[in-house]
Amino acid sequence: MQRIVTAEMDLELGASVDLIFQIAAAQAVPISNEQLTFTQGDRVYTPTEIVDQAGSRLHRLTGEPGPLEIRYEATVDGQAATSRTSDLEAITYLRPSRYAQSDEVFQQARRQFKGLSGHDLIAAVSEFVSTSTTYTPGLSQGTDSAVTTLMTGQGVCRDYAHVVIALLRAMDMPARYAACFAPGLQPMDFHAVAEAYLDGSWYVIDATRLAHRRSLVRIATGRDAADCAFLSYHGGYVGLNRLRVDAWVVPDAATGEGLEAAADGPFPRQDPFDPSLDDFTALVQLA
Repeated sequence: MQRIVTAEMDLELGASVDLIFQIAAAQAVPISNEQLTFTQGDRVYTPTEIVDQAGSRLHRLTGEPGPLEIRYEATVDGQAATSRTSDLEAITYLRPSRYAQSDEVFQQARRQFKGLSGHDLIAAVSEFVSTSTTYTPGLSQGTDSAVTTLMTGQGVCRDYAHVVIALLRAMDMPARYAACFAPGLQPMDFHAVAEAYLDGSWYVIDATRLAHRRSLVRIATGRDAADCAFLSYHGGYVGLNRLRVDAWVVPDAATGEGLEAAADGPFPRQDPFDPSLDDFTALVQLA
C-alpha cells in the first residue's frame, strides 16, 4: 500500500524564535521519497533533526522575523516495522499525564469497565468514548484534557484520544498518544489516535471513527498531545496564517487494491480504506 502525505504551513514570526516541528513521518515509517523545506524569501533554513526515544522526528531551527513557509511531502511504501517496547516505556504509559489524568478518572473507569481486560477492555473503552462524545470542531480548547472532555461530552480527535488513554491507564493497561496523517479524513487535518499495549504489541484505537486505521501514517508518539504538537516555539511571537494537510492512498493496479475489475477495464470503486469499512472491534497495529 502506497500513501502520499503532505503538509503546508505559513507562519508569521514576530521576532527571532526557537521553532520545533513534528510534521514529518516517524523514523520507522518506510519512506521512498521525502521533501521538507523551510523558506523565508530567498533564505532556506536547514533544521536540526532530533529523533526521540519513540522514533518521532523533531525538526528544530531558529527563525528570524517575517513570513516563514514550511512544505512537506512524502511517499510511504508498505508498513512500518514494529519495534520492541521496553519495560520502562510500558511503565511510562501507565502513569497519569498532563492531558490524560488516569488518576482522576480512576473511580469511573473501575466502575464502568469492572471485570474487563485485554481485547474486551479495548473494545469497550473505544465504544464508550465513540458513543458518548460528539465531534465538535472549533469548540475544543488547547488546554482541554480527558477530564474536561468527559464532563462536556464534546471535542476533536485529540480529546477522544485523551479520554481513551486515561480510561485504559486507569484499568492498568498501558496507553499512548499518536499523531498521524490520515487518508480520507474529513475534515482533513493532522489526526490523533490512541494506542493500547496488549500482549507485547500496540493496537490503534480511533474512537472518532473518522479514519481507516490501516491507512494511518505515524508522525509522533508520546504520553499525550503535549509530546506530539506539530509546532512548539520559545522566545517570540508566532502566528499561524495557513495550515493545509492532505493524505491519500494510491490505488494499486497490480494488486487491485483500490480498483475493481470490469468488462472494459478497472474502474474506481468504493475506497477500501473508507472509515465505514473499518471493523473497529478488530485489533489493528498502526502501519
